[in-house]
Amino acid sequence: MRKYLYIGLGGFFGAILRTAIKSSSMLKTDVEFPLDTLFINVFGSFLIALFLTLCIGVMEIDLDIRLGITSGFIGAFTTFSTVCKEVIGLLEQEKTFLAIFYSFISISLGIIAVYTGIVIGKKIILFKIRGAEIAIDKNMDEK
Repeated sequence: MRKYLYIGLGGFFGAILRTAIKSSSMLKTDVEFPLDTLFINVFGSFLIALFLTLCIGVMEIDLDIRLGITSGFIGAFTTFSTVCKEVIGLLEQEKTFLAIFYSFISISLGIIAVYTGIVIGKKIILFKIRGAEIAIDKNMDEK
């Protein structure tokens, strides 16, 4: 029961953040290109990969809280269904090239973002491990 509460709470905040970003004018362009959704999904892809990599390597986070962050917050923040809806909207407007480009760039940048999140997460883990080794070595030298 507790995990559902965390997922719901995370989803609440993820959906609010997504709506705030989509409502803001910072990612609006003159071209009918859904840059806001692209940003949200690529950033969310990076976040989920980084977070899960760190959870596996160094962060001891309760599974229910982890689900609240990944399935809840990041799941509600990112939105595959919106990408699909926007692609169909572009096709209906006979903007075929833009629809194909948007599909390609969404998937490609999402994969690159996941890979980058994993790489950065592993570097953070390695840095933390090396820092712990240095601290242990320093303590051994003092004895």
